[in-house]
Amino acid sequence: MHIWRPAQTIRVKSLGLHWRNNRLLAAEVYDDAGNLKGVRPLGGTVEFGEDWQTALIREFKEELNIQVTISGDPVVMENIYEHEGHTGHEILFIANVTFPPNAFPTQETITFLEDSGTEITARWFDPEELTPNGVDLFPAGLKQHLEILR
Repeated sequence: MHIWRPAQTIRVKSLGLHWRNNRLLAAEVYDDAGNLKGVRPLGGTVEFGEDWQTALIREFKEELNIQVTISGDPVVMENIYEHEGHTGHEILFIANVTFPPNAFPTQETITFLEDSGTEITARWFDPEELTPNGVDLFPAGLKQHLEILR
């Protein structure tokens, strides 16, 4: 298992919301003990000199090998969080994305590798079933924005 810690700088990230039958595609997030603690939409870091749209399209190409289309304006959020006793700080651009028509039409899960070589599993979740007392939706506060973004 790969042990991950937040960067000790402010990171700018771009996340894409892909919907299928009112279910959101999100990657599983685990704690150090291997317990599922939450899920997060796919995406990643905006590189120096790159705008959020280019970063979002690039991240889906790298992770899932597909060309997504961004639909609508982003919600911009600041996310200051704790993971395994370490503080992380992100500025997030979060927007809906559309997949090509034949991309993962019936798959319930998608597995891919991060840059670090860590295997990630993503699946479609009903946001109403994600709760603060069970599996969380990260970043905190995103769930309140989902009605605006759908």
